[in-house]
Order: sequence, then C-alpha cells, then structure tokens
Amino acid sequence: MTSRALGLQPRGVEVLRRLGALGDLRERVMPIDKVVMTVNGRVLVRLWVGAAMRRLGVQPGMIISQAEIERALRERLAEFGGTVEWGRRVNGLELRADGVTVLCDDGDDVDTGWVIGADGAHSVVRKALNIDFPGRPLVEQFLLADVHADLDQPHDAACTWVDGYELLAAFPLPGDDLWRLMAPAPAGFADKPTQDAIVDFLGGRLRVEDGATIRSTEWTSSFRIQQRLAATYRRGRVLLAGDAAHIHSPLGGQGMNTGIGDAENLAWKLALVISGRADDRLLDTYEIKRRPIAKAVLESTTGLTRLVVSSNAVARFVRDRVALPLLSRSWVQRRIAQKASQLRVTYRGGPLGAGRRRLLPGLQVGDRVAGPDGLHDALGPAWALVGPESLAEVARERLGEVVTVPGHRNALLVRPDGHLAWRGTSADGLRQWLDEALGRPAEVPVR
Repeated sequence: MTSRALGLQPRGVEVLRRLGALGDLRERVMPIDKVVMTVNGRVLVRLWVGAAMRRLGVQPGMIISQAEIERALRERLAEFGGTVEWGRRVNGLELRADGVTVLCDDGDDVDTGWVIGADGAHSVVRKALNIDFPGRPLVEQFLLADVHADLDQPHDAACTWVDGYELLAAFPLPGDDLWRLMAPAPAGFADKPTQDAIVDFLGGRLRVEDGATIRSTEWTSSFRIQQRLAATYRRGRVLLAGDAAHIHSPLGGQGMNTGIGDAENLAWKLALVISGRADDRLLDTYEIKRRPIAKAVLESTTGLTRLVVSSNAVARFVRDRVALPLLSRSWVQRRIAQKASQLRVTYRGGPLGAGRRRLLPGLQVGDRVAGPDGLHDALGPAWALVGPESLAEVARERLGEVVTVPGHRNALLVRPDGHLAWRGTSADGLRQWLDEALGRPAEVPVR
C-alpha cells in the first residue's frame, strides 16, 4: 500500500494526534535524521533535520505513505460510525440555495447540505463549478519507484544527487532495503511509461550515482509537476481543499501537509455553520487565511525546484557555489526546520483577529497555542477553554462542546485547530468576541 505523497511534517503529526488518529503510525515509519546532497560527485550539504527539529522542541516528521495515513484516518472515522464509499464516481453537481445534489455515475444521486471537493488535482468538483485553475508546468514528467536495493547509504538518510541539471533522490522506506527513488524524466521519455521503462531509467541513474543495483520493484508511478492555484475556494455551498485547490512541486514535502491544514481550518468552521451556531460568512475566512499559505508554498517549492533542476548554467553556478553551501550553516538549517514543520503557521489579522491587541510576548490571536507535550492531547479536536469553568460555560452557550483545561483566571479560548481565538477574564468580553466572530446564523446565498 503506497502513494506518491510521502512526508508528514510535525504539524501534520500534531493534527493526527489531536484527532486521535495517530494510531500505530509511529511504529510504521522510517525515521530520517539527515538529508545528504551530493553535487557533481561531491557531498556538498548535510542537513541534520532530526537535530534541527529537536532543537525546536518538536518531534521530527515522518517518512510514511499517504496511503498509511488515510488508513489511520478511516479507522478513526469508523470509531465514530462513519464509512467511506468506494467505487462511486461523481459526474457533476447541481447547486441550490438550500443544498447541493451530487450526480453519481450509478444514478443514485446524493442530496446534501454541503460539499467539500477534496478530489485531487483533476477535481471533478472544481471543474463542475467552472472554477479556473491557473498556473503552469514546472517539470514535464517526474518518475517514482519503490525498490529494493543495496544502496551504499545509511538507512536514516534521505539522499539527493545533482549532476548538472540531472537529479536523483532516494528516500528510505520501512522494509528490507526498501527505497523510494525519484527523478525527472529526460527529454523524449514516453508520456505513459511502463514499469520496466521507469525502473530501467532510475536504475541506470542509481548505478551511476551510488553503484547500487535494483533487486526488485514494489511500485512505480509518473506524473507532471505543476504549480496551480484555484481562482476561488468556494462557490455557494461547495468548498475546495487540498490538491483540488492548489498543486505544486513535491520538493520540500509540503503538499499533503498543506491539504491537512486546509481540512483542519475548514472543518470547525463548517461544523459551526451546519449546527446553526454561526453565520455562513465564517466560511469566507477559510479562503482568506488558507489561500496566502498555499500561495507561499507554491512560491517556495517552485523556487526550490528551479534551483535544483535548472538547465541554466548561471543558475547552476549560483546553486552549486552559493545556495547549496549555505544549507550547511546551522542557522539556515534552523530556519528550514521552522518553515518545513508548519508549526509557525499563523492566522493573525483578518476577520477573526483584526484589531486584537498583543496578548502575551510572541502570542497573538490566530497563533498556534504551543505548550508541553500533553497540552494538545488534553485539548483534543474540540473547542477548549484553558481557565475557569465559569468562562467555559459562557463559551458553551454559543459553541456547544467546550473542554475545560484548568488554568489561571486569565483564560485562553483555543479553537479546534489549536489556534488562539480569545484571551481575557470577562464573560462579557467573551460573549462580544463570539458575536463578532460568529455573527448570526443565516441562509447561505448561492454565489
């Protein structure tokens, strides 16, 4: 069981842990302690990712297949009585003022109040709504293979070889000498290559760079790397998330994690609207806050991809003599770890945080509430009031379930996604924030 997406950053781990969906994933991962980059036959960079993450006070991310993460989420969903339907294709949508009809290929259409289109880069939902998906290709074709091979590399290191504008990457996977090989296809490569063609090419590159030979193959795939961002994330009662809303280069390991971030930001807002506790305008804050994050990820991963696989001689000189040597500096590695972890994602400003004064040094409305290892376990996936029970009762009047975590009289209201919503001591102040942030429940116009 495998998939193209492979890396779960610390923020993604935290989300699964808060949902109670982490399960046995920690035991099924391959720990990565370092990234080794060899350029033109010389080791130029050693990124000590494990140490950098630990210096930030967080556990490193996971090298694990998206398929394994989906399995863990399905198992958690089943504990709540939910199921996933397989083998049903969506052909289109019909939008109404009070709901959406999902048109299925088996004729058994579904009437529902809301739809989230999380159906990938070729999203049927996005196309049915005629939402533009502007962007451009970055790499014509990228090749992947999970293979058994005796690489002359430690099994706790992700390895990258750059030779001119050619690239080969190898990521260790759980199993007997199992590795994920990745490389851009050469010009003129078949549009729909066979497994043999993919393995022959990657195996040839591996022999040149490492001297290893592929013994057997578990899985292969190919895809085109593009950067695209949907023109809008919402139309009426339909919203887009994940690859349906944005796609980018896999370099940097941010794709699956950005989709998880979309889901956790959207879920609590939609839950409040569906339950009649919030005006539907709350959903507009989903795109307001998540779109800039997706745009920043597109820009950073595009820059990284062009840096690594550029065919321009000047760009390669800057890469080999300036950019890559800088990566060996400890302060640069700390910055990379901070950005890659996604733990510094903030939702400051905007409709849910505009005009709020600074609360504590470094902590503002919209920031992730950090704390000891057990804090997010205590908060769980619900609203939480860190403070007196009396203020939690006020929050429950509007929010429903609110977990109380003992704390000082100066309380923190923490959103289900772990970000700070409000801080104070006054029940009237809390009610005012709830009224301003959630508004009055109302019918959703079709837009």
